[in-house]
Parts: sequence; structure tokens; C-alpha cells
Amino acid sequence: MATKHPHGDADPSTSPPPPPSRRPRGFASASNPPAPPPPGRRRGEREREREKERTKLRERQRRAITSRMLAGLRQHGNFPLPARADMNDVLAALARAAGWTVHPDGTTFLSSPQPPLPPPAQFGAFQATSLETPVFTNSLNSYAIGTPLDSQASALQTDDSLSPSSLDSVVVAEQSIKNESYGNSSSANSLNCMGSDQLLRASAVWAGDFTKTPYIPVYASLSMGIINCYCQLVDPEAVRAELRHLKSLNVDGVVVDCWWGIVEAWTPQKYEWSGYRDLFGIIKEFKLKVQVVLSFHGSGECGSGGVLIALPRWVLEIAQENQDIFFTDREGRRNTECLSWGIDKERVLRGRTGIEVYFDFMRSFHMEFRSLSEEGLISAIEVGLGASGELRYPSCPEKMGWRYPGIGEFQCYDRYMQKNLRQSALTRGHLFWARGPDNAGYYNSRSHETGFFCDGGDYDSYYGRFFLNWYSGILIDHVDQVLSLATLAFDGAAIVVKIPSIYWWYRTASHAAELTAGFYNPTNRDGYSPVFRMLKKHSIILKVVCYGPEFTVQENGEAFADPEGLTWQVMNAAWDHGLSVSVESSLPCLDVDMYSRILDTAKPRNDPDRHHLSFFAYRQRTPFLLQRDACFSELETFVKCMHG
Repeated sequence: MATKHPHGDADPSTSPPPPPSRRPRGFASASNPPAPPPPGRRRGEREREREKERTKLRERQRRAITSRMLAGLRQHGNFPLPARADMNDVLAALARAAGWTVHPDGTTFLSSPQPPLPPPAQFGAFQATSLETPVFTNSLNSYAIGTPLDSQASALQTDDSLSPSSLDSVVVAEQSIKNESYGNSSSANSLNCMGSDQLLRASAVWAGDFTKTPYIPVYASLSMGIINCYCQLVDPEAVRAELRHLKSLNVDGVVVDCWWGIVEAWTPQKYEWSGYRDLFGIIKEFKLKVQVVLSFHGSGECGSGGVLIALPRWVLEIAQENQDIFFTDREGRRNTECLSWGIDKERVLRGRTGIEVYFDFMRSFHMEFRSLSEEGLISAIEVGLGASGELRYPSCPEKMGWRYPGIGEFQCYDRYMQKNLRQSALTRGHLFWARGPDNAGYYNSRSHETGFFCDGGDYDSYYGRFFLNWYSGILIDHVDQVLSLATLAFDGAAIVVKIPSIYWWYRTASHAAELTAGFYNPTNRDGYSPVFRMLKKHSIILKVVCYGPEFTVQENGEAFADPEGLTWQVMNAAWDHGLSVSVESSLPCLDVDMYSRILDTAKPRNDPDRHHLSFFAYRQRTPFLLQRDACFSELETFVKCMHG
């Protein structure tokens, strides 16, 4: 037994040992730090840290090299590679470009060769509408659904390859084949170009009685290359031959593009009009009227004479130091087709704002050709307000990799637009809204693939409604400023504004392609009425762009497109606001069905308000009728029906 202490406690010498001490935790551990590791262990940890840093550096270098390679493939090879492309994506894109078929599971095989096309002379104007080239077909197949685009090198290049094509160039590859086939057909065999079923449809179209219908003037556009970059008329005799054909068809007048990049090309406020003066003199000989289009954008197409039209050279010189004068997408890529609306009030163009530059150009035109307007030769003046001369953001540039039916991208990332967005968000009291949507996809995305445009997406959230109201509001403000000065410069002349027809994704809830173009027109909102109220304020004639069967040959369920639905919404909204409406056909009319569709639009049947178009414009890229791209008799009859 253990001996007891006199006070009753056990003897310490015989008591059990105390329990082992535990490692202190919490704040107690700070007062008793652990012993430092041995010197050898410390050196090993430092070496491992250095190796980690070296590994990170090598990875960053590898990613930088990969990013530059992918950017080069996208920019110079036009490969639609995903934002986080890997080696499989690169191999698949290269294989597709070489004519191979690559399935999503990796199955790869050589595509079957297409039969060669017959000589162009074997095709009439109507059989040629279904032609496709193997290269064009393969290029369409190579653009997989939802292929995003990553950032490209943001350094400005002022060469011609950077100028984005217009929206109409979506079908330029297919259209070039058609133009070749139409070019060799003559007026003698044009009457034989229809089959029996087409002749029956033709007789049914012209069976209607148009003798008591309103008179609608018909205008045909002249080719772009008749004026060269030095503002000289290239071939006066060819122009006379073209006008002679038009006069024989009783066409009322012609449409002439006056390019800012030609007239004010070299020096600010030094305008050269000599070529247009000669052209208007020839048109006056044939007693035709002229609709002038003041084109403040560039064009990537070559007309006859090899003319490639860009913005003025002095503007491109400014852009070498300040790239933010151009529209910019989320990846920082600049669109050199037209100036950003963010500089409308910024004095960045040699001491002038964007609005002042437009006004000076319009005033110079009016002073130069005032007598022709007073004589009635110039019947209307169309003011270009955006990409391709249309009132829209350049949201679908083909040079950036866009392909139909991609939704496009918002164009609001230049410094001046971002400054405006920040001010709007600050005024609203939500500074964190001063940003573009980060889930809106890429140029070739589909609506349902994005978090912003999908059904129930962020486009209908509080932030989405704020951003889209601001984005479309910039468009409306640009219209108001330019047209206020246009009505002042032209002193009562008829002014025309062109509205695009962005009909793909129209049968979805968000109308994504319209939203990126600046028209806030989802299914629960009329996005065209605010624009038309502004146009009515300035007494503008509205021009609606319509596309022919050639453009809609790709229509399918994937695009949720509805060209007729959009056209009727736009026209009815314009008529409701008391606007005069006209139509421009951007592609040649090649069959009777197209003529019938235009007549139904120009003179709606059973309309109690008896609405009709104010005029019809026929626009194409090649000289009108000299290429024999339409049946003369059908076109002549169509003009008679339009005239009533």
C-alpha cells in the first residue's frame, strides 16, 4: 500500500507519472512556436519552391506561344477556333480546311469529291439559283455550332484585309458562282430560261390587275466601281450603256453611292466631287432621277476598276495612335468599317467630333449640288448611320469570323463607349453594372448556348434590361444627333434612313441577333417603335432591306428565322408612326416568286388603310442588266406593275 502523507495525500515518490503534455492550439501556439526544421530540410523546401516557379514560368511561356499561334490562325487563316482550343481543335480545323470531314467523336475521312460544275452557258438564270461550290459547302460545314472566337492581336492594321465586309457578303462565295453563270446569258434566251411550272406561276403572278394601284417609283443602283479612289469617272461610255438599258425599262432613276473615303480621302475638310459631277451630268442626259447615298462606312468589295473603299486616309492615320475611334468587341478586336458612336461628342478627329465630321461632309455635298436638288434631279438623300450604311452596330462582321446564323457580339468595348456605360451605371446607382455581359457567347454562338440569350437568360434580368436599354439608347442618340444636322444641311430635301433585316433567331424569346445589332426587340417588347419615333421627329423616309431566295437558301430550323415576320413588324410599326416606307432588295430578283413577294409587300392586298411603299430600290454589286442576270420581259412587266 502507498504510504499516506500526514495531511492525507499520497506520497509523491510513489505516485504515478503525469500524462504527456499536448501541443498547444489556437493563440497558445503563437506563444510557443515550433522548433525550426533542420538546415537540410529547409534547403529542400526552397528548392521545391524554386522548381514550382520555374514550372509556372515554362507554362506561361508555352501558353503565350500557343496563344500567338492560335491568333495567327484566326486572323490570317480565318479558322474559327474555340477560345480554349487544344491540339485536337487545331488538327480538326486544318483537316476541314483541307477538305476532310471530322466528326465530333474524332472520326476523320476524306470528303467525297463533288462533280465538276457545267460551263456557265448551260445554265439559265433560274436553274442557277441552286448552285453551290464544294469549297463553299465545306466551309459551311466546318463552322460547328457554337464555335467561339478567342482574342486576336489588337494592334491596328490599316491594310485592306482588316476592313470587314458588309452583312450582305454572307453569301458572296455562292453569289460569285451565280454571277458567272448569269454573265453569259443573253436577252434572247432569257425568255427560255423558265420551265413549264415557272411559266404557270409567272402567268398567275401577272394575272392581277395593277392598273388602278398607286404609282411606286423603281430605282436601280449603279455599280460601286464607276468612281475610282481619286474621284474620277472611270468609263463614261459604260455608264451611258447601262443607263440606256434602264431607260428602256421605264425605271424612274438610279441609286449612287457617294463615299466619304473617296471625297475626303486625303486631307480633312478638302472635298473632291469631280467624278460625281461628271456622273450626275450623264444621268441628267437620260432624264433619270438620282437617289444619293452618303456612305460614311468602308467597303471590302472590289468594283469594276479595282476600287477598294476604306475610310479616309487621314482617319486611319489618327487610328494608328488612337484605336478606340473604332467599334471594339469584348476581345479587343477593332472594326475598321466605320467610326464608333462613342466619339460622336469627342474631339478626336483633328479637333472635330464625329458628328461635326458628318455635318461638314453633308454641307459640302449640298453646296456642291444644290442646283441639281432644286431642278429635281436629286430626289432623295440617304444618310449612312452605321455598318454597311444601315442603322446598326457592326455586330456580325465576316472578317471577324462571323458566319450565318451566328448571334454576333456586342460592340461597346472601346474606351469612349465604356466611359459612357460607366456614367450610366453610376447615374443608376449600380456602378458594378458598368460592364458588358460576360456570358453572351461569341460571333458564331447560338442563343440557347449562352447564359445571356437563352430562354430565361440574363437578358431579362435587372442588369440585362439596364444594359440593353443603354446599348440601344446609344443607337437612338446617334440617330437623333446626325439627323438633326442632316435636316439642317439639306434644307427640306427628302432624307432616307436604312434599317437592316436581322431576321435570324427571330422566332426565339430573346431575338439575340437583333439585340447585338442594337435593336432591343425581344418577344415581350417592341424595340423598333423608339427608333421610329425618333425618325418621325425628323420626317424621315424609312428604307427596309429585304433579301431574296438566294440568301434564304440556307434557312433551316436551327436559325429560328422569320424574314417575313420581321419585315411586317417593321413596316407596320413604321406605318403606325406615320412614316413613309420604302424597300431595298439587296440581291438580284431571279425568279417570278421574288417579284410576286415584292409586289405583295409594296402593295398589300386587302389593307383597309391602303398603305403602300414610297419607292422600291434594286441594289446589286454588278452593273445592272449588263450582266443579263434577269429576264428582261419579267423585269419590264414588274416595273409596269409597280407603276400601276
